[in-house]
Amino acid sequence: MNARTYTRTMRTPAETRQLAATLAPLLEPGDVVMLEGDLGAGKTHFVQGVAAGLGIEGDVTSPTFNILITYTDGSLELNHFDLYRLDSADQLEDVGYWDVLEGGGVSFVEWGDKFPDDLPSDFLCLHFSVGDDGARTVEVRACGERAHDLLCVWGSVEAAHLIETDIL
Repeated sequence: MNARTYTRTMRTPAETRQLAATLAPLLEPGDVVMLEGDLGAGKTHFVQGVAAGLGIEGDVTSPTFNILITYTDGSLELNHFDLYRLDSADQLEDVGYWDVLEGGGVSFVEWGDKFPDDLPSDFLCLHFSVGDDGARTVEVRACGERAHDLLCVWGSVEAAHLIETDIL
């Protein structure tokens, strides 16, 4: 890991959820995480891991048809967007995108890269890819000061966890 990027490969959905769970306690109200990658690359598994880490009970699913699902029963409100079905950036206003991002919770946005001119000024960007062997790789990039600080702390916590569990 360097100061602005972090890459990790996960072999199972459980590993993806575990990685996400290490991020959950570091999140603060107003944090935004953009999730990029093909269908089936692990974006929703990641959000499920964050939700578990925040103490959210019940099913966490992709909001493909709803556009936004908000979970309020954890230690922090979790807003989960899926912008896949939106056709234009004008529709972001219709779904209350900016109001939610600027609200009191943490927001995870799948397919936010569809609208590059409408990205917030500070966010973590997680790009998921699937290898020929089925393993998922996530490359994390920080955009903005808060995201940079979050990435540095998360990378340190995650490295310590990997050493403790002999995954390294």
